[in-house]
Amino acid sequence: MPYTYVWDLFVRVFHWSLVVLFAANALVIDEDSKLHHWVGYAVVVLVGARLIWGFVGTRYARFASFPPSISGATEQLTEIATGRAHKHVGHTPLGALMIYNLLATLLLIGLSGYLMTTTMFWGADWLEGLHKLAVSWAEIAVALHIAAVVYESRRLKINLPRAMVTGYKDMGPE
Repeated sequence: MPYTYVWDLFVRVFHWSLVVLFAANALVIDEDSKLHHWVGYAVVVLVGARLIWGFVGTRYARFASFPPSISGATEQLTEIATGRAHKHVGHTPLGALMIYNLLATLLLIGLSGYLMTTTMFWGADWLEGLHKLAVSWAEIAVALHIAAVVYESRRLKINLPRAMVTGYKDMGPE
C-alpha cells in the first residue's frame, strides 16, 4: 500500500498544539484569567508561525499546494454527491477553505481579545461581541472540520487522523 509522507513535523505539532490550546481556552480556562490571555497569545504565535511555514515549508504545507478555490470545492461537493472518490495527497479543496477560514478566524479572535485589554477599547461592548461571535464561529467550524475528517476518512478509506499523527497517508489503490 502506498504510504505518502504528507504532513511534516511542524504541521503536525502546530495542528495538535492548536487543538489543545483552543480547546483549553474555549472550554476549560476562565475567560477572565491571565492564563486565558496567555493561551490566546500562544495561539496567535502558532498561527503566525503557520503563516510563515505556508510560504517556506515543505511541499504540502505550502499555501501554493492548496489555494482557495470555490470551483474546486464545488467539484469536490459534486464528487461527494455523485459517489465518486478522488483522493487528494494534500488538502482537499474543501479542506483548504476550512484551513483559511480557521486561520483567519483565530487571528480575529486573537486581535479582538488583545484589543479588549487595551485602554482604547476597554469595555467596548461591540468588541466583546465580535470576540464571542468569532469564538462561536470557530467552534462551529471545528465541529464541521471534525465531522468532515470522519466522513472523508470513511468515504475515501484513508485514515486522516492517523495521517495527522504519523505524517503519512495511506493512499491505497485509486
